[in-house]
Amino acid sequence: MGKKSKRYRAALAKQPSAPMPLDEAVKTLKTYDSTKFDQTVEIHLRLGVDPNQADQIVRGSLVLPHGIGKQQRIVVFAKGDAAKAAEEAGADEVGQEDLAKKIKDGWTDFDVCIAAPDMMGLVGPLGRVLGPRGLMPSPRAGTVTPDVGKVVQEYKAGKVEFRNDKGGNVHAMVGKMSFDESKLVDNINAFIQFIDSLKPQNVKGTYMKGVAICGTMSPSVRVTC
Repeated sequence: MGKKSKRYRAALAKQPSAPMPLDEAVKTLKTYDSTKFDQTVEIHLRLGVDPNQADQIVRGSLVLPHGIGKQQRIVVFAKGDAAKAAEEAGADEVGQEDLAKKIKDGWTDFDVCIAAPDMMGLVGPLGRVLGPRGLMPSPRAGTVTPDVGKVVQEYKAGKVEFRNDKGGNVHAMVGKMSFDESKLVDNINAFIQFIDSLKPQNVKGTYMKGVAICGTMSPSVRVTC
């Protein structure tokens, strides 16, 4: 483990030893806010799923009640009326072959990639570039859709995507340290409840094994499940 800063060590000294109710956990997390920039608040959930089983993958997206405090950069693969709708909704870049070539050449300076279904023949070969970065459009995540304009609006409003990793953990942004405590609580509650609603039928035993919140450069606080 690398050397921790004096600020981080001071925050670590205040870290609770046991899980806390969500409102108390948020209050504690905000006491760690001593950086010069507005830290992103993240949530990390440890789930009792087997990530090797296709029917136990936990994946999806939702619009948080108060957004994430970040303007997401969105690119869209679409043509005709769909392309026009994406542009009107505020997409940062809309294209077809030209956009595909730009990405194939290594450009990934964006947060979300959305595609109309008739564009997947063009987008599919970009999986080697987009997949490892978590940017590949997917019907399950809602980023392959005929209604690209609506989805662009949702992401601009604070929609977040998630998928469990190889350890069965789910990670997501849920706001900024500058958010009021009540807004962070609302966002985190909404995320936890949504994950709970996605419990795969074949999961045995405890589904939600652990929940923690943290800032970009702050220690975590465990939350009572």
